[in-house]
Amino acid sequence: MGMVRKRDMGKAVKPGQEQEEQPARLSKTQKKKAALSLQDLGERMVKLTDERLEQIGLAEDVLEAVKLAKTIKKHGPRDRQMQYVGTLMRKYDPAPVREFFDALDQGKAPSKRKS
Repeated sequence: MGMVRKRDMGKAVKPGQEQEEQPARLSKTQKKKAALSLQDLGERMVKLTDERLEQIGLAEDVLEAVKLAKTIKKHGPRDRQMQYVGTLMRKYDPAPVREFFDALDQGKAPSKRKS
């Protein structure tokens, strides 16, 4: 039998009381993988034409950051800009962007999204 720590004693479930579920905490690795996947989405958006970018229906700040990244040619500043795009993408649901790229990968031309 393991030792009960003093800090855990107050968290014990009493009879007749349901145990509250703790929100799942993401590990540092999981957070990093999520951030890198958003940054990869940003990389794919930079390769699109301006017309295609408009079809995605991105938030204005993300759209501006992606367009700025397209103009940066030097490696270091471009990497920082792509990290910024990834940071901005965390505020929004990436599902519409992923759906857009899935449709492109399947050869279907996605219709214009409404914001």
